[in-house]
Amino acid sequence: MLPIVWSEVALNDLDEIAAFIAQHDFSAAMRLQDRIEDAVKPTATYPYMFRTGRLAGTREIVAHPNYIVVYRVLADMILVTGVVHARQQYP
Repeated sequence: MLPIVWSEVALNDLDEIAAFIAQHDFSAAMRLQDRIEDAVKPTATYPYMFRTGRLAGTREIVAHPNYIVVYRVLADMILVTGVVHARQQYP
């Protein structure tokens, strides 16, 4: 089982998403944050479970219809590199 590590960028992405939604509905923001964090957990056991990413060496989780979690499988960890809105121009 690999440990899951969130990069500073990914944590900032998640915080910004939650803060924006919390302006309108705090409980919805917390539910979405939990949903995104929970979506990453299976990668610890099944790192290649989710689709190949648009950037070389990455993989992507559709954690919510509007949000995609980008991560890398490294030898010693799962590194979450970002959380992007599905409509965002990425990469």
